[in-house]
Amino acid sequence: MPQQPPPAVSVIMPVLNEERHLRNSVRHILEQEYAGEMEVVIALGPSADRTDEIAAELVAEDPRVHTVPNPTGRTPAALNAAIKASRHPIVVRVDGHGMLSRDYIATAVRLLEETGAANVGGIMHAEGENAWEDAVAAAMTSRIGVGNAAFHTGGEAGPAETVYLGVFRREALEQQGGYNEEFIRAQDWELNFRIREAGGQIWFSPELKVQYRPRPSIKALAKQYKDYGKWRHVVARYHAGSINLRYLAPPTAVCAIAAGLVVGAAVTPWGLVVPAGYLAAITAGSLPAGKGLSLKARAQIPVALATMHMSWGFGFLTSPRALARKVIASRRPAVVAPAATRTD
Repeated sequence: MPQQPPPAVSVIMPVLNEERHLRNSVRHILEQEYAGEMEVVIALGPSADRTDEIAAELVAEDPRVHTVPNPTGRTPAALNAAIKASRHPIVVRVDGHGMLSRDYIATAVRLLEETGAANVGGIMHAEGENAWEDAVAAAMTSRIGVGNAAFHTGGEAGPAETVYLGVFRREALEQQGGYNEEFIRAQDWELNFRIREAGGQIWFSPELKVQYRPRPSIKALAKQYKDYGKWRHVVARYHAGSINLRYLAPPTAVCAIAAGLVVGAAVTPWGLVVPAGYLAAITAGSLPAGKGLSLKARAQIPVALATMHMSWGFGFLTSPRALARKVIASRRPAVVAPAATRTD
């Protein structure tokens, strides 16, 4: 009997202001070593750069590439719009600044079959294009920067709470109604939590690797991590029991350092031991993280670490309860129509 071809795959991309990386990201998708049918659906937010123009060029150059509008500009809305516009049984999420390894899709499809998982994912392999981005990449892949998150630091294959991006069985997405569009950030973690609560398995494998381009400035990195912290607290309020000690470390550090500075300034210099100890710890932790990098990049790793920790912790601590109430009031994620109802 002739061998059946691999299942067809839909690659979905939420895109906003990605003129710097979009063409290269799509190239990495179209050049995948995968024998099955493939389509790429790009959900276009209201970009202020040449993203839409580049996307139009990509559509004209390859019939496998399509676009759909995402007028809100929000990531979960973009993902749901792309899912609805796609039609294949395997759904691969890729960001506009992510570069897939050449065998990423073939490996992910194999892992879905071998493990029976609802979603598989791998390593967010941060790589910079200058000294600052190299420093951020080193911070993002070190345990002192992100704790024991396997999709940042690597590890053995196995069940996980969440994974980077994700390669899904379409039925798992349809069962959950897609992404909850109230979660502007942390929508991956929240969706994977619901999949696990419904009995599905999330599987991490170091075989899967996606190159990731870090934020290009301290301001952009701080905003990114502040949003992460803010929305991770919303997830914790929405899903009781979904928080663990790793997520409480940054807000605890922010409180301890703030208290130390106040006590040190108003009561006794001994209060400065806490912030001084933190600075010493991230400086020491940056040494192994910066191995092989330029001196300029190594010198900036403590800055990147402090920005990530303090911004995440501040975002967590200041996350308004109104966000959680809004999410709780909505209760249901957006409905993703079954693939059978779609037409070409």
